[in-house]
Amino acid sequence: NVKKMKILVVDDNKYVAESLKCILQHSSHRVQTAENGEDGYVKYLQFEPDLIITDIEMPLKNGFALMHDVRSHNPKIKAIYMSGALEYFNKEIEAEKKRYTVDLLDKPFSLQELWHAMTEPKS
Repeated sequence: NVKKMKILVVDDNKYVAESLKCILQHSSHRVQTAENGEDGYVKYLQFEPDLIITDIEMPLKNGFALMHDVRSHNPKIKAIYMSGALEYFNKEIEAEKKRYTVDLLDKPFSLQELWHAMTEPKS
């Protein structure tokens, strides 16, 4: 049972962002989407979400840069990074996991994997 949250979904693939928005809203979460890290940062400041689900590779500002900016305001916010190529980001991800609450979704992922990432206890 996941507590109702405000969630920001950031992905340059509109289909992924909108699909996640529909799924999450169906579970009574409040959801906003953004199409890149710059747009995501602006939406973060306006919406103040509890959770950010972000793609890593995006134009203008990637997911790591987005979370770096967000954490200057809220270092405790949880990030769930999505990528079809997580293995390319091992170094960055391991560094993040040592300092922040981070989870990973390897694209394509199942609903079960999404719920699991959202409900993992904060580390």
